Amino acid sequence: MVTTKTVGDEGEARALAHLLAQGLTLVQRNYRVAGGPRARGGEIDLIMRDRDGTLVFVEVKARKTVGHGGAAASVGAAKQRSLLFAASCFLRSFASPPACRFDVVAIEGDRIDWLRAAFDAS
Repeated sequence: MVTTKTVGDEGEARALAHLLAQGLTLVQRNYRVAGGPRARGGEIDLIMRDRDGTLVFVEVKARKTVGHGGAAASVGAAKQRSLLFAASCFLRSFASPPACRFDVVAIEGDRIDWLRAAFDAS
């Protein structure tokens, strides 16, 4: 039985493999923090480091088929706030935080779209 969790887990593994092949390195998977927007907390699927040292917070959205507005369209304002909250918590561990950006990897069927700098912290 294919569940949304199975699709998500497979999508995350595919996204990670894709980003590694592009030269990024894995810093952490599934970073979670409690609290934050609406007391739900936040989660970052993948935290990567780009070749230039930029810290990349990656949201992975996977769909088995194209439809329902597309995978990337599901990263709306509420999800962005949650990601920003989690990223700010992660960055507290740095004496001098590195440059960072927020990417989305949208997977629909066999297609992978890597949206660099999909949104910013403003």
